[in-house]
Amino acid sequence: MIAFDISSDRRRAKVVKALKALTRRVQKSVFEATALEDAPLLRLRSEIEGLFDPATDRLRYYRLCRACAGRIVNSGANTPVLDSTDEAVVVGDAADDSGKRLR
Repeated sequence: MIAFDISSDRRRAKVVKALKALTRRVQKSVFEATALEDAPLLRLRSEIEGLFDPATDRLRYYRLCRACAGRIVNSGANTPVLDSTDEAVVVGDAADDSGKRLR
């Protein structure tokens, strides 16, 4: 998962364009790269880190294991966020690993 806070509209647009080429946009400044292997991810990081200003902007990378990525829960507008190759599990009440209901 890649999230950013970029102050310049021009730099933000360039970063978004680079991210859209290899990832899936799930919020305005959050992209998922669940199927991206290490080498392409490193190339993407190199590209987008060349586009932002570290003095004023922020990029964050969250590495999720395959099991954790499979447990992402979406709520709200345009839910779920899926590609045609993704699998979805629709649940009425969410529960944690022990089966305890989440509220």
